[in-house]
Amino acid sequence: MNGVFILHIWIRLWHWTNAALILLLSATGASLQYSSPGLPLIPFELAVRLHDLAGIGLISAYSVFVVGNIVSGNWWQYVPKPGSFWKKIRVQFMYYVRGIFRGEKSPYPPSVEANFNAMQQIIYWVIMYLVMPTVLDTGIVYLWPDLAPSDVFGLDGLFPVAILHYLAGRVIFLFMCAHIYLGTCGDKVSSHFKMMITGCHEH
Repeated sequence: MNGVFILHIWIRLWHWTNAALILLLSATGASLQYSSPGLPLIPFELAVRLHDLAGIGLISAYSVFVVGNIVSGNWWQYVPKPGSFWKKIRVQFMYYVRGIFRGEKSPYPPSVEANFNAMQQIIYWVIMYLVMPTVLDTGIVYLWPDLAPSDVFGLDGLFPVAILHYLAGRVIFLFMCAHIYLGTCGDKVSSHFKMMITGCHEH
């Protein structure tokens, strides 16, 4: 089968490291937030330690992502390109809600010039440059509470930090679920996952 190489090794290594850390953070975060003392998903003290360590790992991975994108020029993949942009959004949206269930081919398959379609560019940009920094920044404040203000509008200074951290974490978890689902929507169920291992998009 013909293919085109579009993903360098550093992107693939970062992707799988990031995925593993987010899964661990989701599991430990859910345990800290919801588990009752009698039925913990992960024992509380272990969940705290793992959540902190995974959080520090995610900060490191995100630093690699930002620096790697700048040095390699890969940041350009996240920038919406001019030329019928909103038409591309509409076409891609209709593919996701209808065409994909009819067995139609993707209207904008990954290429060297454009790894992402127009919808992915917007969503990935929001997740990676707005939501992820929110999770990381609020997580840093949790690790070092002295960084938080003493109060915000008469409330404890950590309260808005907790709300932002929880909401941003939820958004990333939902994004991850959608990301995994759409990963199964290649020519074969395994096609996109294989691409994240080999770096090649199969035609």
